[in-house]
Amino acid sequence: MPSPLLLILVLPFVGSLAVVLFPGASREPATWITGVTMLACLVVTGALYPDVSGGDAVRVQIDWIPSLGLDFTLRMDGFAWIFAMLVSGIGLLVVIYARYYMSAEDPVRRFYMFFLAFTGSMLGVILSGNLILLVVFWELTSIFSFLLIGYWHHTQPARDGARMAMTITGMGGLALLGGVLIVGHIVGSYDLDDVLRSGDLIRSHQLYVPALVLILLGALTKSAQFPFHFWLPNAMAAPTPVSAFLHSATMVKAGVFLMARLWPVLSGTPEWFMILGIAGMASFVLGAYLAMFQHDLKGLLAYSTISHLGLITLLLSLGSPLAAVAAIFHMLNHATFKASLFMAAGIIDHETGTRDLRRLSGLFRYMPITGTLAMVASAAMAGVPLLNGFISKEMFFAEAVETHADSWLDTAAPYAAVLGSALAVAYSLRLIHSIFLGEPPESLPREPHEPPFWMRFPVMFLVIACLVVGMIPALTIGSFLHVAVSSVLGAATPQYSLAVWHGFNLPMAMSVLALAAGALLYLGIGNYLERSERPPLLGRIQGQRIFERVMVAISWRAAPLVEDIFGTRRLQPQMRLLVAAAVAAGTVPLLASGLSFGAFGNGTTDLAFTGLWCVGMICAVAAAYQAKFHRLAALALLGGTGLVTCVTFVWLSAPDLAATQLVVEIVTTVLILLGLRWLPKRLQDVPEPSGWLPRLRRFRDLTIAVVAGLGMTAVSYAVMTRTPPDTISKFFVEKAYSEGGGRNVVNVILVDFRGFDTLGEITVLGIVALTVFALLRRFRPAPDNIERPEQQRIQWSFDEAEPEVEAGATKAEYLYLPSVIMQWMFPVVIVLAAYLFLRGHDAPGGGFVAGVAMAAGFILQYMAAGTVWVEDRLRILPVVWIGGGLLLAAFTGAASMLLGDAFLTSYFRYVELPLVGKVPMASATLFDLGVFSLVVGATVLMLIAIAHQSVRRLRAAARLEEERRRWN
Repeated sequence: MPSPLLLILVLPFVGSLAVVLFPGASREPATWITGVTMLACLVVTGALYPDVSGGDAVRVQIDWIPSLGLDFTLRMDGFAWIFAMLVSGIGLLVVIYARYYMSAEDPVRRFYMFFLAFTGSMLGVILSGNLILLVVFWELTSIFSFLLIGYWHHTQPARDGARMAMTITGMGGLALLGGVLIVGHIVGSYDLDDVLRSGDLIRSHQLYVPALVLILLGALTKSAQFPFHFWLPNAMAAPTPVSAFLHSATMVKAGVFLMARLWPVLSGTPEWFMILGIAGMASFVLGAYLAMFQHDLKGLLAYSTISHLGLITLLLSLGSPLAAVAAIFHMLNHATFKASLFMAAGIIDHETGTRDLRRLSGLFRYMPITGTLAMVASAAMAGVPLLNGFISKEMFFAEAVETHADSWLDTAAPYAAVLGSALAVAYSLRLIHSIFLGEPPESLPREPHEPPFWMRFPVMFLVIACLVVGMIPALTIGSFLHVAVSSVLGAATPQYSLAVWHGFNLPMAMSVLALAAGALLYLGIGNYLERSERPPLLGRIQGQRIFERVMVAISWRAAPLVEDIFGTRRLQPQMRLLVAAAVAAGTVPLLASGLSFGAFGNGTTDLAFTGLWCVGMICAVAAAYQAKFHRLAALALLGGTGLVTCVTFVWLSAPDLAATQLVVEIVTTVLILLGLRWLPKRLQDVPEPSGWLPRLRRFRDLTIAVVAGLGMTAVSYAVMTRTPPDTISKFFVEKAYSEGGGRNVVNVILVDFRGFDTLGEITVLGIVALTVFALLRRFRPAPDNIERPEQQRIQWSFDEAEPEVEAGATKAEYLYLPSVIMQWMFPVVIVLAAYLFLRGHDAPGGGFVAGVAMAAGFILQYMAAGTVWVEDRLRILPVVWIGGGLLLAAFTGAASMLLGDAFLTSYFRYVELPLVGKVPMASATLFDLGVFSLVVGATVLMLIAIAHQSVRRLRAAARLEEERRRWN
C-alpha cells in the first residue's frame, strides 16, 4: 500500500496524464476526472488529520543520492496539512465552477491537464521535506502557471502576462536555489527537519545574510511583493478559474508559505525585519492604493491580493509569535474571501460580457443572490465585524501597536496598518457600489441574469465559511489553526484568543477608524475614481513599464553586444569556443586533484590493432582536411573513423558498444547526407588569406585542438592503466546479475545502476529532436547545391504525367530495384530491432541500439519511396513516441518509489515461456522500452524535419512555375 503522502502528490499528475490520454474530445470526462482527482486528494489529506493533530509530522523518505543529502522526502505537519486541505478543497470548488465558466470552444482537456499538474506542483511545495525537492516543485509551479496564464495564447495580453510571470518568478526561483544551497552548506543537510532544528546555527553564521537575501528574493517574487508586484495584475489575462485558484491557495501563497515555514530559522534578526518589513508595508499600502483606481474588476482584486499578502509579509517580519499566528490565520481567511470574489467576478463577466466597472451598475436587481454573496465577501475583505477578515485584521492591529524593534519601521507600522485598512474599505465599497448599486446598466454585451446553481455553489460555500468563521471562530477554525501554528512555532506557540469581542481597546479603535476613514474616503472621491485614467502621484511609475524597458534594453542592446562577441554563423569559431570551454572545465579538476598514471608498457602490443588505429587516425586527419571544401569526402572519411572505433570495441570485447556504434554510425551518416544538399556550395579556388594574422589564428586553433586531444589521451590512458582496486568495474561485474538480474553488464549499468543518468540522457535527446524540428520548420531551403544524377533526369523526362513535386517527393523510379529491396527490408528491420531489444538484458543489445535500428528501417522507407508516400501509409507520430517513452521510463522509476524503494530500483525474475524458453521479466525492461520508444521518436522526428525540406522546396518550385505560366 503506497504512503498517503505519495498518493496525495502523485494523484494530480496521474490525473493530468489521464485527462490527456482519455479518448474523446468531450469536456465531461475531463471535468469528472479532474473533480474526482481533487476530491480524492481532499479525502486522503483529511484522513491524515489524526496523525498530525498531536504535533507529530508524517514522513516518507526514499533514498535518492544520500551521499549528497538528496532524498525524496515528503513531510506533513499541521501547517502543511491545513495548506494541503486549502489547495485540494478550493481546487475542487474551482473545478465545479470551471465546468460552467469555460466556453465550449475552449480546449478544456488542455486546461484541466495544466490545472492538475499545477495543483500537484503546489502540493509538492507544501509536502516537500527536503529543500532541494521544494525548489524543484517551486519551479514547476512557475512553469505550469506560465501555461495557465497563457492558456488563451492567441491573445497578446495572455502571452505578455505569462512571459512576465515566468521571467520574474523564474529569476526568483534561481535565487531561492542559491539560498537553499547556502543553508544546506551551513547545516550540512537539506532535510527540512534538520534545517528547522538549526536556527541558531544559521542565524549566527557569516553566510546568513546572503542566504536570507536569496531565499527572500524567491519568496517575494513568487508572492508578488514590492518591488516585484507588477507581474500579478498582468496575470489577469488567465481564465478566471485560474485567477481564483492562483490568488487564493496556490502560486502567490507559495511565497508567504515559505516565509512562514522558515520563520523559526530565519526570523528575529534586524535583516529579516528590515527586508520583509519594508516589502510588506510597501505592498500593503501601495497595493490598496492602486486597487482603488482600477477599472477592471479582476485588476482591482489583483492589487487587493498584493495588499493582503503585504499584510501577511509585514506580520511575519515582526518576529513575534503572536504576529506569526495572525499571519497564518490571515492566509486562511484571505483564501476564502478572495477565491469567492474572483469566482463572483467571473460570474459577472460571464453573464454580462464585461468586467469594466464603469459599464457595470445596478446589477443587484438582476443578480440578487450573486450580489449578496459578493457583498459579503467584499465586506470580509474590508475587515467588517462578524466576518473572518475582521478577526485576523484585529490581530494585525494588536501586533502593529506593539514594539518589536527600535526603528522607524516599527514606529510607522500602526499608521500604515490604519492607512492600508482604510484604503481596503474604500476599494471594497467601490466594488460593491459600482457593480450592484446605482442605475440599471446600459448597452451591456449580454442581458445580465443569475448563473446556474452549480456555478454559484462554490461562491456560496466560501461565503458561508467567511460568515461562520467570523461569528464562531473558536468552534470552527480554532483547533485546526492551533495545529498549524504549533507545528510552525513549536514550544514558542503563544496564548491567543479567537474571540469576536475583546472589549473596546486600541485595536478595536483602529478598526473603527479604518472603517470610518475608508467610507468617508470613498464618499469623497468615488466619482473621481470612476473618471480617473491613472492613479495620481504613482500613475507614471509603473513596474510593468520598467520591466518592459529592461527587456527591450536586453534584447536590443545587451543581447546584440554578447552576440557580436561570442556569436557567429561560422561553425569554426563556435567549435573553438566550445572546445576551449571543455578544455578549461577539464583542466580545473586535474590541477586540483592531479592525474596519476599506471606503469607504462605493461600491456602487449598487437601490430594489427596498431595498424587499424593508424587507419582510423589517417581517416580523421583527412576528414578534417577535406571538410572545408569536399563535405561528402569528409563524411565518408569520418565514417571510416567510426568503423575503426566499432572494430576497436569488438577487439576489446565490448560487443554492446560495437553494435551501438555501428547503427548510430549508419543513421547519423544517412541523416547528415540528407542535410548536405541544403548547405551552400564551397569552391576549391577560394583565395587563401595572406598575412600573419590568419596564420596566427590557424596556430591558435591548432593549439586548442592539440591540447584537447592530448588531454583526452592522457585522461584515457590514466583510466585504462589504473590498477584494478582503483576501478569500479569489479563491483559492476559482481553485482550485475545478483542485483540487476542481467548478465549483460553494460545494459544493467544503463537501466539499473546508472538508470537516472540514462533518464537524463534520453530527456536531452528528446529536447534536441524537438529543437531540430522547430528550427527546421522555419527553414526554407534554397535550390539544391548539387546537380541531380543524370539517370534521374532521364527517367523523369519520360514521366510527363507525374508532376515534378509528386515525383520528387514520392517516387524514385531511377533506383527501382534498390527501392523495392529497401521496402522489403522494413519487416526484417522490425524483427531485428525486436531481437536486439529482447536479448539486451543478457546479451549484446538493448533499448538504445534497438531504437536506432528501428529508426534505420523508417529511414530506408523514406529513401525508397519518398516523404509523401511514407506518411500517407505510416502513422508514425514521433512526438507521441518521444512523450510515451519518457513517461514510461519515468513511471517505471516512480513505481519502485511507490513500493518504498529508491527511484528506478529494478525487480526481476526469469519466466519459462513455451517455444521461447527462459525470458527475463525485469522492470528494467519497461525502462528500456521507454528508451527504445524515445530513440525511435527522436530519430524519426529529425528525419521528418529534414525530409520535409525536399517537399517544401519542390512545392515552392511548382508554385513558382505555376505563377510563371499564369503570367505568360
